Amino acid sequence: MIVEVIFLHTVNRISVTFVNKDGSEKTICVPVGMSMLEAAHENDIELEGACEGSLACSTCHVIVMDVKYYNKLEDPADEENDMLDLAFGLTETSRLGCQVIAKPELDGMRLALPVATRNFAVDGYVPKPH
Repeated sequence: MIVEVIFLHTVNRISVTFVNKDGSEKTICVPVGMSMLEAAHENDIELEGACEGSLACSTCHVIVMDVKYYNKLEDPADEENDMLDLAFGLTETSRLGCQVIAKPELDGMRLALPVATRNFAVDGYVPKPH
């Protein structure tokens, strides 16, 4: 297992670990107020986000690995639930990365990336973050 850790921890940042499809892990520091989709893109984590966080797809689907962290999140809005219904590999603790916003009580959270996404654009197309 490959574990990569990037620490620049300050009061205004939290530690989040992304577990990739291959089981490797990358722990990053995320500024409070930033979405997990933005944090993933800034740290070269393969979380797609085809709609660029506009809540119009399910390609930034993440799985919160510990229910205690899942319970600290705001309840998903109806729009998020509608998109999650389209997500590949949906679980009881699935959320969209664009809707999970860093806050102090989420420090130490672990997010798993599903083994696939459902992108209706074009097979094999991977959008580049802006």
